[in-house]
Amino acid sequence: MKSLLTLTPREDALAKLLAALPDRRTAAETLATGEALGRVLAEAVTAPHAMPHFARSTVDGYAVRAADTVGASESLPAYLRVIGELRMGRPPTLTVGAGETAVIHTGGALPDGADAVVMLERTQSVGTDEIEVLRAVAVGENVIPVGEDVRAGEQVLPAGRVLRPQEIGGLLGLGVMRVSVSRKPRVSILATGDELVPPTEMPGLNQVRDLNSGALAALVRANNGEPHPWGILPDDAAKLSAAAQVALEESDVLLISAGSSLSARDMTATIIHQLGRPGVLVHGVTIRPGKPTILGVCRGKPVIGLPGNPISSLSAARLFVVPLLWRLQGAPPPLPCLVRATLAENVPAGPGRETFVPVRLERRDGQLWAVPIFGESNLIFKLVAGEGLIRIPLGATGLLQGTTVDVELLR
Repeated sequence: MKSLLTLTPREDALAKLLAALPDRRTAAETLATGEALGRVLAEAVTAPHAMPHFARSTVDGYAVRAADTVGASESLPAYLRVIGELRMGRPPTLTVGAGETAVIHTGGALPDGADAVVMLERTQSVGTDEIEVLRAVAVGENVIPVGEDVRAGEQVLPAGRVLRPQEIGGLLGLGVMRVSVSRKPRVSILATGDELVPPTEMPGLNQVRDLNSGALAALVRANNGEPHPWGILPDDAAKLSAAAQVALEESDVLLISAGSSLSARDMTATIIHQLGRPGVLVHGVTIRPGKPTILGVCRGKPVIGLPGNPISSLSAARLFVVPLLWRLQGAPPPLPCLVRATLAENVPAGPGRETFVPVRLERRDGQLWAVPIFGESNLIFKLVAGEGLIRIPLGATGLLQGTTVDVELLR
């Protein structure tokens, strides 16, 4: 079958791909909370108890009955008898009565009878067991009440939340030691091309090392995927078709990194059609680099044909594979990290293409500049030199020097 390259705008292409996928996510697995950093919760988490589970002081000072401080001021202080000190890590054994107080430390539990804390700076010692209170306090002042952070039974984290260090800390603070998270999507990567040799070999004339498999595997890992490279396959339709059938069966996502020639793209599109319905949804996207990208769904699983040129391959994977991986885990993709900078040079763009250009960031006289890095899509170190990407919208013919641009930082 010979496919014509009919270009589809990027956002429409992604929407078409996602709409054709079943509304499902990978199965859940249980992990120790401390080992779940970056994973996506498969189930909501509710608080097993209130947090904090006791009323605690927010300052160093004295636990008091607020009523005993009414009207206290520097000119007319209230006098209270110190009955002891509340030790950290031990349950309070003191009861504060009328006209009494106890020394308390930040985070310490309020003793029975006390309902407020006077800051140390608002007091003055008188002898060994008496203080002057130089300012009145209200009930609850300088105190965190029970459940101020979380109430017992409250949902603290919804399903689909990506676990960051703060979520890990909060869960451990509640004694939640294990969590249910989405399993990492399994991604098979097929590299095709008679010109490819493994990275361990020195390429000869008309040969290049297969760097796409490793780069794509790294991108998959960076987005919670589990990559499974299949090695290098020749430009042989029968062998590629057989490998793709098995790889699709064993994975959640299938990536085929094909050559850049029209015949290689046609072969990839034909094989994707043969893998199952609905087959190829998009053959060509209005992006530069990455125009030859093929998007398909076969037997309910996404199959993506990526260009052979390294920058094109990574660019297309960033735009289409990354959202897929997070969709399968039940979470939206991470928001891009953007910085504003001034464009240091004119950047041309071809008509009818949404263009992504790598830039280097430089700070000059307190101003951040985006310096474009120009080069062909098979020059990987042009992308390595970039700290971010700028986007030239579809329909624009370029951007002028001095334009303020959003730079998406490469992570």
